Amino acid sequence: MDSPEFRELMRKRRAFALACGDEVNQAIPLYEDPTRYPVEELIALFKLQQQMMDTEEPGARAALKARFSEMRKSIRLLPDAPERIYLWPEGNMPKDTEYYSDPTWEYDHGPDFLPYFLEMLIPEDMTPVGAVVLIAGGCHGAGTIPDCYQIGNEFNALGYQCFILQCRPNGCPWSRYETGADAARCLRILRRDAERYRIRPDRIAMAGFSNGGITIDFCIESFSGNQRVIDKFPDYKPDELDDLPGGPDAQLSIYGSRHKGTEYDYTGAVYPPTFFAVGRLDMGMENLHALYPDLLARGVPLEVHTFAGHPHGYAGWKIMDGVGFPNFDLWVTHADAFLRDVFQA
Repeated sequence: MDSPEFRELMRKRRAFALACGDEVNQAIPLYEDPTRYPVEELIALFKLQQQMMDTEEPGARAALKARFSEMRKSIRLLPDAPERIYLWPEGNMPKDTEYYSDPTWEYDHGPDFLPYFLEMLIPEDMTPVGAVVLIAGGCHGAGTIPDCYQIGNEFNALGYQCFILQCRPNGCPWSRYETGADAARCLRILRRDAERYRIRPDRIAMAGFSNGGITIDFCIESFSGNQRVIDKFPDYKPDELDDLPGGPDAQLSIYGSRHKGTEYDYTGAVYPPTFFAVGRLDMGMENLHALYPDLLARGVPLEVHTFAGHPHGYAGWKIMDGVGFPNFDLWVTHADAFLRDVFQA
């Protein structure tokens, strides 16, 4: 994408990162753990962040930044906060990106970031339909709240065990193999622990939003079927989890289909039944138009929903503004019907 509007947006974002990135990046671990902190306080913090971004006058922005810092420091863990579940044993996380520092605050995570997931489980008196692993868009960050926490609550209500995956985000700055390996590792952990989660190990879907959907696509490309982490990372030391399947049993791609023109190797991939939801005003519609016939020709079961008048993003936005996008929000019940059909096949 290259338009005057897009270039102006990028200019504003770079200027904002240089002015406020030192403070905002300290809020990322809060945004990404919405089950561990009072979510209404996280939403208020994000709204203040948006005010800072929209305010370019230096004095006014500095005052907002001071308020933001004070609010951020006041947020405390919930008394019964669930634990993060880290993906990789210490010293054995596969890597291929040389990332040592981020002086201009380009990324949401530092080089010491360790990927993990959070549980969002249904009550013991509910019988799970299956599981849904949720991956937010962009670099994750505050997008975790609408994309994962809100949508996770909606899938919980429909009978799904849910999990928020904070993997290394694709391109931010990590590679397709690193982000895909993290997603596959999460699936392998859930399959190992399927009995504890009261799910079948062959009923685990992944829902990816924008860049999160691309993570799932890369997971399928390189780690589904009989493909193993060591195939892409020769220095990695396999463990018992590597014997378990690393691809999802179904994919929910929410405005996140593969970019048009991306090279993709289907050689060892086992591509699962896939559900697409995208707004008809979304810049990514051309991605879907390119990918859909490719998957269809390969015999992949597909379901596609396009929603009039909707732009890119904003799944689960009702948690942010109390309204959301009622037309687009219908995708959740459509996805429920799709998953029940796939899981019973």
